[in-house]
Amino acid sequence: MIALCRPARRSPKAMTPRPSNRLSVAPMMDRSDRHFRFLTRVLAPNALLYTEMITARALLRGDARRLLRFDRAEHPVALQLGGADPEELASAAKLGADAGYDEINLNVGCPSDRVQAACFGAALMLDPARVAACVAAMRGAVAVPVTVKTRLGVDEHDSYEFLTAFVQRVAAAGCGTFIVHARKAWLSGLSPKENREIPPLDYPRVHRLKREFPMLRIVINGGLVDRATALAQLEHVDGVMLGRAAYQQPWLVADLDRELHGARELHGTRELHGRRGTPALPVVLERYVAYIERELAAGTPLKSMTRHLLGLRTGLPGGRRWRRELSELPDGEHGLARLRAIAAGLAGSHATDAPLGDALCAFG
Repeated sequence: MIALCRPARRSPKAMTPRPSNRLSVAPMMDRSDRHFRFLTRVLAPNALLYTEMITARALLRGDARRLLRFDRAEHPVALQLGGADPEELASAAKLGADAGYDEINLNVGCPSDRVQAACFGAALMLDPARVAACVAAMRGAVAVPVTVKTRLGVDEHDSYEFLTAFVQRVAAAGCGTFIVHARKAWLSGLSPKENREIPPLDYPRVHRLKREFPMLRIVINGGLVDRATALAQLEHVDGVMLGRAAYQQPWLVADLDRELHGARELHGTRELHGRRGTPALPVVLERYVAYIERELAAGTPLKSMTRHLLGLRTGLPGGRRWRRELSELPDGEHGLARLRAIAAGLAGSHATDAPLGDALCAFG
């Protein structure tokens, strides 16, 4: 076991309870907006949801109210911040906490060129003292937990010793939870997508980190694309974070939520994974369409919400027709009326236990 330095003194603020990290859905650019998070909450009542990364500077200089907006049904929900200036991050963290977020997370894992140009994201792993200063400043500004999402290393700095030195320094500043993408990042030569796929996964290294830092909460991320892989990781770490798999296979999140939290099944659902999850879709649509109605009345574009429904039929009968129906929806009230018709057809197919494809044929 590796001993930690004495943690930084806490601010006088009373710390709020930590949300459960047992199951979480990752911050994903152009994916984890508030509409996707609402849909995921319908499917998974207990999973911790993360926003897309928002830079501290964008919050301080832009429309913070718009950027931080979320539905109260999303709780527990965490705000991920990007930045490298302790004062800016502290101010942005306070905005997030005041807006009602349950956790503030610092991005120390994104390898994109844009993020690197601003000297934050994965590049921050090379400066653990700055990360520690950022964490300490954020903790001093908010009562909610401050966490860090990171990688195993960057470029040639990928030894276990490098990782533990980073974790030890940042934990001493008051970070009690580390979300570790079980790959290193290449700061040049690979795109963000390639950085999610090409560097090899090293789950055992994350497991070792948990063994040697048992006082920390360690959440593993990367390559968790099926139920068995995710559940197996929980024998070694405190939590699992799903990324693209949660977007591409939303029923996987529902299944894991029920397995890990004992979530009550959606009415009429026999199973929430594989082909037998089909009967739950009308229920999910009913709740999401009600959300869309409210948002459409507030001026939110329809397609910004319906795009998140495309993956609900991945790998199931009628999937191609489903995606085409959604892609061809007109804007505004006409599109909403069409979506209601699709949802009503699905409800009818559920009542007679007919396959989804037959229901969609009625609207083709």
